[in-house]
Amino acid sequence: MGNIRQGYVKSLTAQLLEKHSDAFSLDFNQNKENVTKYTDVESKIIRNRVAGYVVRQLRVKATRKR
Repeated sequence: MGNIRQGYVKSLTAQLLEKHSDAFSLDFNQNKENVTKYTDVESKIIRNRVAGYVVRQLRVKATRKR
């Protein structure tokens, strides 16, 4: 069973990957900095959830290309 993410985490991640896809990678710590830079999220918990979901989406995208 997988984790359930809130809708705003998913939508914010989709927006970030659409606009700044080249800035994000599979490195969680770098993604945290990029989420802080490209959004106005003040909550550390939300920032970490978005950064983690970015990593997840990039991994899924990489496996689908194979």
